[in-house]
Amino acid sequence: MTNGRRLDPRRLLDLPIVFRWLYAVVGSREWRIFAEEYVRARAGDRILDVGCGPADLVAALPARVEYTGIDVNERYVRSAERRFAAHARFLCRPVDPGMVDELGPASFDLVVAHGLLHHLDDAQAAEFFAIARAAVRPGGRVVTADGCYVAGQSPVARYLLSRDRGRHVRTRDAYVALATRSFSDVSSDIRHDTYRVPYTMVFLECHA
Repeated sequence: MTNGRRLDPRRLLDLPIVFRWLYAVVGSREWRIFAEEYVRARAGDRILDVGCGPADLVAALPARVEYTGIDVNERYVRSAERRFAAHARFLCRPVDPGMVDELGPASFDLVVAHGLLHHLDDAQAAEFFAIARAAVRPGGRVVTADGCYVAGQSPVARYLLSRDRGRHVRTRDAYVALATRSFSDVSSDIRHDTYRVPYTMVFLECHA
């Protein structure tokens, strides 16, 4: 209890050590799937990771990419810097149009956001895609991954999604509708096999 209110255990995931432990237990292969099958980075690519968390994605990327991670959680950013400062740069700041001016318009080959959109309401998510569109170079891609509701999914998966810290878990069509406000070429892929527990993910790939 805190001031008479029950502590939400999901807040523990704000701590990098807890976040990384949970992924190690239930989702360690998910980073590899995301990196190898959807991000598909190549040496020399400039990558912007929005909502990077402790930046576990870095370990799954090929060598010699130019990685920039952004997150508003200072503890996540400090943890990422301790692990990957030699290979990447990190910024603790919100995502807003000024970010593109700071980093350079149309200067990234890839903009990625893993587990971000379901934390954003529709207006914020639409703004993310507009900012990502401004940050990615012509011919580049924006790749996202989030929990997703689908018809006929496991009751366990649906329950876990309903208990997520993010309060805006959507259907595939709802995620795609937000992306198509800024991108005309959007593909999506539903996966049920990325975690060791029943869970449903949707991966979006937006071509600039």
